[in-house]
Formats: sequence, C-alpha cells, structure tokens
Amino acid sequence: MTVLGSRMGALAAAIAVVAAFAGPLSAENGEKGDPRNIRTGYAIPDQGYCDQPYVVVTREGGWLCTLTTGPGKEGDRGQHVVATSSSDCGQTWSELVDIEPSSGPEASWAVPLVTPFGRIYAFYTYNGEDLHVLDGKPIRADTLGWYAYRFSDDSGRTWSDRYRLPLRVTAADRGNNWQGKVQLFWGIDKPNMVGDDVVFGFTKLGRYMLEQGEGWLFRSDNVVSERDPERLRWVLLPEGEHGIRSPEFGSVQEEHNIVPLAGGQLYCVYRTGQGAPCHAYSSDGGRSWTKPEFMTYTPGGRRIKNPRACPMLWRTENGKFLFWYHNNPGRAGGFGPFRNPVWLAGGVERDGRIHWSEPEILCYDPDANIGMSYPDLIEQDGRYWFTHTNKTIARVVEADRKLIEGLWRQGEDKTVARDGLVLEIAPKGVLPASSPLNERLDLAACGGMTVEAWLTLDDLAGGQIALDTMTPEGAGLKLGIASQGTIELTLSDGKAKAAWDCDPGVLKAGTLHHLVAIVDAGPKIISFVIDGRLCDGGEARERGWSRYEGSLGDVSGTGKVEIAPSLHGRLERVRIYNRYLRTSEAVANFHAGCSQ
Repeated sequence: MTVLGSRMGALAAAIAVVAAFAGPLSAENGEKGDPRNIRTGYAIPDQGYCDQPYVVVTREGGWLCTLTTGPGKEGDRGQHVVATSSSDCGQTWSELVDIEPSSGPEASWAVPLVTPFGRIYAFYTYNGEDLHVLDGKPIRADTLGWYAYRFSDDSGRTWSDRYRLPLRVTAADRGNNWQGKVQLFWGIDKPNMVGDDVVFGFTKLGRYMLEQGEGWLFRSDNVVSERDPERLRWVLLPEGEHGIRSPEFGSVQEEHNIVPLAGGQLYCVYRTGQGAPCHAYSSDGGRSWTKPEFMTYTPGGRRIKNPRACPMLWRTENGKFLFWYHNNPGRAGGFGPFRNPVWLAGGVERDGRIHWSEPEILCYDPDANIGMSYPDLIEQDGRYWFTHTNKTIARVVEADRKLIEGLWRQGEDKTVARDGLVLEIAPKGVLPASSPLNERLDLAACGGMTVEAWLTLDDLAGGQIALDTMTPEGAGLKLGIASQGTIELTLSDGKAKAAWDCDPGVLKAGTLHHLVAIVDAGPKIISFVIDGRLCDGGEARERGWSRYEGSLGDVSGTGKVEIAPSLHGRLERVRIYNRYLRTSEAVANFHAGCSQ
C-alpha cells in the first residue's frame, strides 16, 4: 500500500466529557417511560448533518463511534468523517476528533473495525481527486473517489496516515461517466469476522449519481493480525466483472451488507426501489453468489417489505441474527414516514438459510414524519444498544433484552401472557351475554391495549359484532366483521377515534382462527396477528399496520363487554389486556392453543 497523505498531527483527546444532549425525553417535554421512543435516547455529537454512527467496543471496554458529519446538508462541502468516544454506554461522549478534516476533500461513510490487538480501522469514501464538476456542472462528490482508510492505535485519539484499498476497476466503473478513471461507490456494512478473515460489503455505481448499483466486498486474511499496513492483503469479490445484482430489480440495488453463516457461508441483503430488499447467498467465500431474489421471511415464503431505506443485518454473539427494516414498501424514495417506525426481526439458521421471525417495533419517533436509518448494533455484557440517525441527530438507545430474545424464541414459547389481563372468558358451555372489565382501558395511562379471541365464523358477512363496549354516544371499543370480510377493531374515547382491520383474505369461514388486535399507544399503531402471523398487507395493501392520529384516552366505553351480540359463529375464548402485547407474546399465545 502507498501512503497517500501526510500524517495528521497528534490530536489530544478531550479531557472533559460532553453531555451531548444526553437528557431523556422526560426532561424535554414530559413524556416518560417508553425506551422505544428515540427521544429517550442519548445524542451523539455532530456538526449539523450526521450519518452512519457506527460503534466498536475498544480493548479497554469503551465505545468508539465513527460518523459522517458536516456543517451543511448531506453531500455539501465540508462533509468529513470523525470519531468520538464514550465510557458510559453512550450517555456522554468526547469531543469530536477528525479522521479526515472538513477543510479537505469530502470524506464519507466510514465503517470501523477493531482488531484483537486494539487497532481501530476506519474505511471510507474519499474524494481524493477533489472533483466537483461533471459536464461543466457542479456535483455532489461524496460517492466518488478512493476507498481510503486510516487507523488508530490509541482508541481513536489520533489517526494514522491515509491508505488506499485496491479497488479493482470492473465493468461498472468502465461504463460510468468517467469511463473508470473515477470510481463511484459507498459502503454501509461494518466489517465482520469470517473465521480468521474480515469481510465487508459495499456498493459500486455504474452511473452518477445513484444509478446501476451492484454489490461487492473486500476480504482480508491478515488485517486482524498484521500491524504493518504495507503488508495487508485485500481481495475484491465476487470474481469477474460484475457484482451482486439482478437486472430485473432495476437500477436501485444498493447498500449491500453481509453476515457470515455457519461453515463460512455468506449472506447478503440490500435495498431496492421495488418495495422489498433482495438477498443472496455465497458458499465459496464470496467468489460467487446465488441469483439475488426478493428477501422472504422463510425460504419460498412471504416477501419482506421495505422502502428504499437501509435494510441492516447483524450476526449476534450467540450465532443468531437481527434485521432492521420498516415493514412497508414506501413511496417517493422511501424517506420520511416510510422510515418510522423501525421493525426488528430475529433470524435463525436452518440448513444453510436464515428463517426470520415475525417482527417487533424496535423504535419510533413521536413525529411520524421523522424517519431514522443507518443503524448499528452494540452488544456488550448481555445488553443490546442501537445507534441510528435522522440525518440531523444521531442517537443511541438501549433495547429491551426480552424483546430481542423473544424474537428468536417464536414458535418455541407456548405460554399465555398473563400480565395486564383485565378480562378472560373461556366458556365451557353457553357464552355469557356480557362481562365487566376489571379495569378501565385508558390508553393515555397504560400505553396500549390488546384484544385477543379464538373464534370460528360461519360466514364473513359484514356487520357482525364479536365484542362491544360502545356507549350510545359512540365511546368504547368494538370488534366486528367489516364489509370486506376482515376483522376490524374500532376505538373511541368520545373525542378521538381510530379503526383498523386485518389483512383481506386471511379469515376463512368454518375455520378456528386466533386473532390478536394490538393497540400500541407509543407509536400510535394498530396491528393484527392472525394465527401467529403479523399482518403485513400482503398483496392487497401496502402495509398491515396503521398509525392513528391524535391521542386516544379511555376507550372502556360502558365498562361492560357485550359478548357476540351479533356473531354468525362462536367465540371460544376472549382476553383483553390493558397493555400492548409484543408480537412475540401474541405468537406464543397462539402456540399455547385455544385450551390454555
């Protein structure tokens, strides 16, 4: 390797620790409690714009975060890569240390790697030719140039000279606007260990600015052991002229990220503009790949929905997997509300393929128009944190361990949730005509509610009512059959109102169904889990969940539940909770069976 730049002067680490907007949301505007609300998290310092806040745990046990930042908007001059450290799990952060200065050419999209001997690498796109014009017009210059890197041997306080990865020229480069003399690319994939090797993916572009994307990866067999950067070995994969892509999925095939499977197999996921991510597998270390296909929950199963937003993979320390996505296909580029909330699925490997769970809401912003993306996972001492950015604020939030582990146990857990039960009816003979609620259902106080039922319908005629607490003035809840043959939950506190139904086509007359209607008052989302599967909209609609407007209060209505007042069929069991059930709890209730 050749040193490209003069050595940066030693930068003293900040002695004072910066609070960096560390106050929780309750200190801002009175909201409390829900750790999924990103405003309860801790902000990571930046200079205005911020992206890709990725964290490695240092040899001393602290955190070192690299991120892309700058005083302007994304792509403006002055955009560069920096580092900041935390010794208290992201609650406070040091002052920013330049990996590349803002006064130089654009430096963007750093991904960090920590070696067993404590060295930290940062790999990033560097506009080494300082290009800002194409065909006589000014251009954004943050996805072109050299694949550069620097390293730190003192936990990010100072950084080495700049080095350059050997980015082989391929067909995509030769077909770009500069005929390969300039290369277009960026990466969002934090490096992974595959045996003793390091692998990380990135996206090449065939045309400026974001056209004809295809996936590539660098692999090194000695970067975690070799201290001399001149002796590092790097291989660009796959072999040949073309990267990971399939023409039928269009121009947008980008943000490739890769995790290792058992036995050295590799699994790659990337975003498209088709409303779903694609995935592919390699059984020869990345030299060749299966033809990319739309990503599915199980082999040959339902397609996973995601807008043009980063679909991020992680392999966890226990050998299982997590997947960050948005559970909707998005429109108009997939920004804003299509990136809020974030859903998380858990993956387990079976016969060389990953099987994904039904997802949970991992985090959300109370403002539905603010999205979040470009996340990272920090796993330390049995705890899980996630970083993310909305492009102006980067934050770190800790996830509930029960939520994470419940994803991996779906299908294994068969215990009925009992916490928060305010009504349970399990008739052995004739159904009661009504039953009182044991507690009020005030969503403003309890954060949500859930209605669960096992039922068999003789037909799907609209207008049937299974459960009803509505007052004459229209306050309360009602569970019934909508005109399109779906089960619908209607809620009102007398002022605000919300309603949503399950996906069309999932209910069948004469079949015993398990249904769970979940009202999550944090992100204000209503969802349905039918027979252990979260409704995602299927082919009938964009998504299977709905965000309601305003704030719902007490939806108890009369406080007395009318049982099947006009139902063509039979209710076998009813439960009402004064909290939202997690998806995994709803799935466990299904697997527990109707008799439990």
